[in-house]
Amino acid sequence: MAHTTFTIPTRGPGLYEFTRQVADWVSDHDRDEGLLTLFVRHTSASLLIQENADPEVRSDLTEFFHRLVPPSDDPAMSYLTHTYEGPDDMPAHIKAALLPVSLSIPVRAGRMVLGTWQGIYLFEHRRAPHARQVAAHLGH
Repeated sequence: MAHTTFTIPTRGPGLYEFTRQVADWVSDHDRDEGLLTLFVRHTSASLLIQENADPEVRSDLTEFFHRLVPPSDDPAMSYLTHTYEGPDDMPAHIKAALLPVSLSIPVRAGRMVLGTWQGIYLFEHRRAPHARQVAAHLGH
């Protein structure tokens, strides 16, 4: 078994790809077969496997979730009571409740078994920059 933590710097809402860092770490551990588990250690960010060929996919997903769950200062969100950490905080928690916070990826011949256009992303839901931590576990 192998463990590590990836730190992904963010600059506001959006998807931040970190496939290459994970792939390099997996290949360094030379496992023929196994299961990689990734877990984001924050309650206002998520993890996704998503298309990595067209950047419009990332911007469209960011815009969709912004429209689905707008900031708490939007009149449609006036029912929210957890607002003292800023208008983006509770909406970020809602998005993280809707989206995955962990991923499981098969590993074969020392490589993640991802599709041709699939990448691993941290989905930042807050406006301010953060250094998000993603715990990784590679087991049999």
